[in-house]
Amino acid sequence: MIRSRGTSTRLLAAASLGVLVFVAGCAGSQNTPNTANSVDEGTPVSGGSAHILQVAEPMALDPAKLSNTWAHTPTLGNALYGELMVNDTETFEVGYKMATDFSSTDGGLTFNLVLRPGLEFTDGTPLDAEAVRFNWERLKDPQLGSTSIRQARMIAALEVVEPTVLEVTMTGPNPYFAEALVAGALNWIASPTALQKGQQAFDENPVGAGPFVLTRWTRQGEIELERNPGYWDAPKPYLDRITLQAVPDASQRLNAVATGAADLASESNAGNIGKAEMQGLQFEVVPTGGGQMIAMNHRRAPFDDPRARRAVQLALDTDALNTVVYNGEGEVPAALFPDGSPFYSDIDLQGSDSAEAQRLFDELADEGKPVSFSFMSYPSSESKVAAEAVQAQLSSYDNVEMRVEMLDIGGATARAGNRDFDMTITTAIIQDPDFPLWMAFHSQSPGNFVGIDDPQLDAALDLGRVAPTPDERKAAYRTAQERIKEVVPGVWYTRAVPAAIYGPDVRGVEMYTLGSIQPEELWMNP
Repeated sequence: MIRSRGTSTRLLAAASLGVLVFVAGCAGSQNTPNTANSVDEGTPVSGGSAHILQVAEPMALDPAKLSNTWAHTPTLGNALYGELMVNDTETFEVGYKMATDFSSTDGGLTFNLVLRPGLEFTDGTPLDAEAVRFNWERLKDPQLGSTSIRQARMIAALEVVEPTVLEVTMTGPNPYFAEALVAGALNWIASPTALQKGQQAFDENPVGAGPFVLTRWTRQGEIELERNPGYWDAPKPYLDRITLQAVPDASQRLNAVATGAADLASESNAGNIGKAEMQGLQFEVVPTGGGQMIAMNHRRAPFDDPRARRAVQLALDTDALNTVVYNGEGEVPAALFPDGSPFYSDIDLQGSDSAEAQRLFDELADEGKPVSFSFMSYPSSESKVAAEAVQAQLSSYDNVEMRVEMLDIGGATARAGNRDFDMTITTAIIQDPDFPLWMAFHSQSPGNFVGIDDPQLDAALDLGRVAPTPDERKAAYRTAQERIKEVVPGVWYTRAVPAAIYGPDVRGVEMYTLGSIQPEELWMNP
């Protein structure tokens, strides 16, 4: 895997250039890794343990309840269940782990997933095509509440062709589906036998085929894992034990790694990356486009009126938000695709205009529709500070009122899944553009949290998925950018920074998709 290693030059490149190559296999990165702060890792050594910090606490250990992004629980999912596939975070070339092939001969309408023979879960049952079919089918159930329903419902049918071969029929052609697959729980397969015993029994004894097995889970505390001696890819994992702990506060994460209380932390705060470098810590940053967005729910008042969305967007000073939330060290997205991307277009995402914002607020109030809403905040310090900063800026305007709701991760996730919010933080973080943009903004997508329903945008996203030439694909995503600007899904306030920071003795930090750490690759310098 190509990884972005940490120096100030490399960090600035990752932040300013964002996504470098969006079409898998078409070209290499335009970034040249600067390895002045890197080390010669040498030959992996077995043994030892690592204390790893996650941003979020898991609600359950069922893979359907976990999220494979840096800001949630990717290390836990990879540890318990392993990976079917991974991708290179700069070229998007697919690498195979428990799967050996995922290919299509008909333009992405059907795929064959081929598994390694002889794979077994830790309960001795086979990890075969039937096990994958069982896991993927259950993800489609809305009662399960999995965020990976977004990917699962792109699949129309699953058929076991051979014990190690699963035929996957899509709802429509999608040559880029592998990028969606690795980004969620479809990449994690649990024992059907264990899952059928119910959530409580499974949480007490989760059964996967990953590099580690659970020894203890203290809710709101630590998760202790030990090496799976039957892991398929011996001599991996190299570590004997891993302790995982959720630490939502960015300062606490940095301090823990800096003082040696933790060995490695998933990181979501741009300011922490700069501080980590100043303190001589190592770090990795996954390059991305798009970013994090203060989303406004189009499905209900006040943001079902486009004037309310436009007024809030024009009222907010995103540079000032960046200063408050990230000490000015984040990057406010000016365009959806950064300069240097083959899909870049000079289309400003947003702008500030306080006079026009006040005019729109007054106009709505005169019609008996003053803008009044709640900002649903996640428990992380970043989310809380962002919510309060938005509230402070809007307080200088008339005829607009905003309240902050602080929820725990479980409550906020459930509310977002039920679309029960006025305003909250969401993302459209772009590697290859198909999955994040179609998922976030297509009217038929179960991941369209903000409720956009724009036929022109749908058509552009559909064309981008199947366009036969690079020029046609680029043109489709230019139209998509124009429509996204027009419909105002929210206020883009920072490029995402999927990252990891770690101490001087940690080796083998490999990430795929959006900052998902592969714990089987980790080892400690003796």
